[in-house]
Amino acid sequence: MYIRATGNISPQKTFGHQPLVDAVAYTGNRLACIEPDYKEFIDPKLIRRMSRIIRMGVAAAMECLQEADIKVPDAIVTGTAYGCLEDTNSFLSKMVEFNEELLTPTAFIQSTHNTIGAQIGLMLQCNNYNNAFVHRGFSFESALLDGILLLKENDASNVLVGAIDEITNTSHTIINRLGLYKQGEVSNLDVYKTKTKGTIAGEGAAFFLLAAEPSATNYAKLDGLHTFYKPDNIAEVEKQIVSFLNRHSVSMNDIDLIFTGKNGDAVSDKIYDDLAETVFENKETVNYKHLCGEYPTAASFAMWLAAISIKTGQLPAIFDSASNKKINKVLIYNHYLSIHHSLTLLSAC
Repeated sequence: MYIRATGNISPQKTFGHQPLVDAVAYTGNRLACIEPDYKEFIDPKLIRRMSRIIRMGVAAAMECLQEADIKVPDAIVTGTAYGCLEDTNSFLSKMVEFNEELLTPTAFIQSTHNTIGAQIGLMLQCNNYNNAFVHRGFSFESALLDGILLLKENDASNVLVGAIDEITNTSHTIINRLGLYKQGEVSNLDVYKTKTKGTIAGEGAAFFLLAAEPSATNYAKLDGLHTFYKPDNIAEVEKQIVSFLNRHSVSMNDIDLIFTGKNGDAVSDKIYDDLAETVFENKETVNYKHLCGEYPTAASFAMWLAAISIKTGQLPAIFDSASNKKINKVLIYNHYLSIHHSLTLLSAC
């Protein structure tokens, strides 16, 4: 599979395919997306009826298709764990406020998890395959796997795959009460230095145009994808990584760079620290969640970073890497809440 084009809206200046030079700093335990001027991609009349997450998803998808120079993809597959939280909150609040009477259906209709993919299909007048996956920490990986299967079975020659999740005031308050986020004044650029409980909330919309055939404009080749659920211990995680690489005839020596899903939580990060002393020993590893925050589909941001790193042959300047080694093969290892674990392997075309 080949990644032909990308589109990414995140808490960093990633939209418009700008070079990542300086990290945007945030204070507090919440990172919010830097949103573009939507009028360039969406009819202003439609923008008014779209919630924030739908606007982000549609704009990221349109940028991806524009770069690929494809008007209508053969399939649209999206992954989201939270769905349209803003519309869900609006609908539930009105249910309480109006005592379940005289409710308008608009907020409910737009609160479903497949709304973003459906809106993209409507705008493009695309009647092809359109599917949405809501698998918590595996939502993006499930969408990616579906896209791979469509291409492998020759049901499509190109597939638009994306992951979208947002954080709202209400959802942030609820998750904050559960103790998942750090407390007090914390900087996202110093999140790995604190060694305390909790992480920082994030959000984002990342889309990829997957193609079955090679092209001069491709970013990278998607060699493999693997997920595993609730491993018993670190030894099981190591076994899964080694088995995954062996299955694709790759050794750890072939890997030029590893993106890890460290998020600043002392307990969650222990897995990555342990791996750094075993299977990842002496390998260049890079963290990315200080840039996008933690959310169930954050691995999509890592795949976007990996794709542009392979296309340019080096890490973006935002990482200030001292290594001059050309990047040809990248491994992404991420876990969400130590429950959902995923491995993604990409290489130069």
